[in-house]
Amino acid sequence: MPNSPNNQELVITRTFHAPLELVWKAWSDAKMVQQWWGPKIFKAPHISMDFREGGKYLFCMQSDEGEESWKKGIWSTGTYKEIVPMEKIVCTDSFADENGNIVSAAHYGMADDFPMELLVTITFEDEGEGKTKMTLHHEGMPESMSKDAAAGWNESFDKMAELFRS
Repeated sequence: MPNSPNNQELVITRTFHAPLELVWKAWSDAKMVQQWWGPKIFKAPHISMDFREGGKYLFCMQSDEGEESWKKGIWSTGTYKEIVPMEKIVCTDSFADENGNIVSAAHYGMADDFPMELLVTITFEDEGEGKTKMTLHHEGMPESMSKDAAAGWNESFDKMAELFRS
């Protein structure tokens, strides 16, 4: 991962009114991920996960609104580097094509200074009383994309929170 001064770590912390086991399942079960993955105007038509250390994932988010690439679908892939049940998930994150091949951000019309691989760490803490604190660290994010990425993650987490209410 490039260590450019223009790249930074995006950190988002959310507390969900849901037990730890359910918040963990929202990340570890493909059917649940499919219900919340992507910002609010996106759906997730494809989610495949080999949820184990060394396993890979391939996700697609798609929107009927916005840019042409959004309508065709934006694919991402990565490898699970570390999984500590109910505590932590560490995985790589890259743009991909529909076959899981890593592609540059330029493939989706984004700036070509975007790193080919980022690192995502999600930690989970039982807050008691049926609440769970989740913290996401997305390392290597270009500063120019940080606000959009934060907005996208937060909209996704809003969708996750809605899952827990139903």
